[in-house]
Amino acid sequence: MSATMPIRFFKPFSLRLVLIVPYVVLVIGLAIAIGMLSYSAGSQAVATVSSHLLLETVGRIAQAVDRHIVGSSAVLETAFPTGVPAPQSIESDFHEIRSRFWVATTLHTDPNNYVYFGNEAGQGLGLFRHTADEVELRMKLRPDEHRAIYTFSGIDGPLQFQRREANLFDPRTRPWYADGKRNNGHTWTSVYIDFGTRQLVATRARQVHTASGSFDGVVATDVSLKALNDFVGRLKVSPNGVAFIIEPDGNLIASSASRNVVTLPDGSSGRLNAGRSDHGLLKAAYDTVQGRIAARDDKDLPRVFDFHTADGSLVHAAFDRIRDDAGLDWVMIVAMPASDFLGGVRENVSRTIILATLAVLFAIFIGLSILGWVSDDLRRLTEAARRVGNGELDAPVGIERRDEIGALARSFETMQNRLRTDRLTGLANREAFMDQLRRRIDTAREDRRKHGLGVLFIDLNGFKAINDTYGHDAGDRALQEIGRRLSDHVRENDLVARYAGDEFVILLDPVDDRSSLLSVRSHIERSLREPLESIGSPHSPVTSGGAVGAALFPEDGDEAEGLLKSADRAMYADKHGEAGTT
Repeated sequence: MSATMPIRFFKPFSLRLVLIVPYVVLVIGLAIAIGMLSYSAGSQAVATVSSHLLLETVGRIAQAVDRHIVGSSAVLETAFPTGVPAPQSIESDFHEIRSRFWVATTLHTDPNNYVYFGNEAGQGLGLFRHTADEVELRMKLRPDEHRAIYTFSGIDGPLQFQRREANLFDPRTRPWYADGKRNNGHTWTSVYIDFGTRQLVATRARQVHTASGSFDGVVATDVSLKALNDFVGRLKVSPNGVAFIIEPDGNLIASSASRNVVTLPDGSSGRLNAGRSDHGLLKAAYDTVQGRIAARDDKDLPRVFDFHTADGSLVHAAFDRIRDDAGLDWVMIVAMPASDFLGGVRENVSRTIILATLAVLFAIFIGLSILGWVSDDLRRLTEAARRVGNGELDAPVGIERRDEIGALARSFETMQNRLRTDRLTGLANREAFMDQLRRRIDTAREDRRKHGLGVLFIDLNGFKAINDTYGHDAGDRALQEIGRRLSDHVRENDLVARYAGDEFVILLDPVDDRSSLLSVRSHIERSLREPLESIGSPHSPVTSGGAVGAALFPEDGDEAEGLLKSADRAMYADKHGEAGTT
């Protein structure tokens, strides 16, 4: 017994020892090494590292900008290929233009999901892609008419009229049209605020000419800068560092330290200028680079430089500039206080003896700090377990580690997947279906623009006879085949689940109206009547079929349980041939 006691004592602390001991050894080694190095050598090494990091960071930002805007040229070229003359009127080449716009918005849907055209006759046509198949067409054919909004699905889908805009839209008065008309070739408009999303947007435009070469109109595409701002915001420059992108006039495009759009005193939205930022390091970095931007000093870019803030602190910085033939001119700046790198280097010479004495305590402190980081992940695991206990089976864990906690997180995610999945068919199970149905109903309540939801409740016919005649293995294969068949006949956003035994349920999201729901129901019924391939033979086919009940949210129920009961009752009525069922 005594021989096993140490194992029982230390085993629970294995992770603690693994985390603390390396830091104890590291700090002791650093204390010895610091005593052997001179202050100047340490400072020079740190400066070299900071320069490489600055150049790497500004290079990453430049690559992100290039990836963000590179597709806009191809979008315009696809919408109106070079050499293709402008049509005499939009209606004369409507179908060809619509097809090209459809293809153009599939090239780089994020961020180029909107392409539009206006001509000197005051006509306008725009195509805005909501999803891979669902698009919105905005069109006006006479200068004095209000723009009509249509929706359609598929490249040649029929147009469904939605509404006409209240305000009169004339493309010839828009800034993008004026910029495109003024500049021969591609041009970038000024960055502006989309007041619907409060996000920055840039527009790329190009002239479209007639067969004789005269100007006829402008084709353009919008580039949302939200993803670019999010990328810069996620950059880990240094503990107190900052990275940002500006236009030559100092207006922020993206920043890791502040918003690029602010609320003005009158309640409207406005852009934040770096020179008026309340972030001291960002403003100081811009003030230092401002003269070089104005002088268009683009030699030897990217460039690393140093400057001092108003309080005398040394800052290492780098900047680069990205420009193109269409007039894009953005400046990327990264700045980091030297203290973030130097730390205690300047005082290490005088503190060498003290540091050596306190090395172990310092290592323990570091270890405990790391344990605090570990405990955060443990708390996340605990919270995920609590949410699963409350019925949220898809509660995210989001822990990426390679130690014991990472193994535990992966095991927990595996358990979550099993709890959500029916083991026989691989479909979602009842609990996962109900949880998803409740969530989508909550979403539908919050967004009045969202289409309705539909639920289909399916009960297979004669399944007991299949089990009795061919055996339970054959019955299992039949359930698996039915599950695959149902999954193949629904859309990607729909959800198929095995409810119980030979009962299946389908969540249809979105559903436009009851006729659409009943159309899907009929489609499912036909697929269920097809012979089973997993049992039987061509000479002796085995069919199952099934009763299908349908319910529509919110008409048939505004809660998950009520909606499902409505579908169940409709299925029961269908199974027993009652009239008046959905």
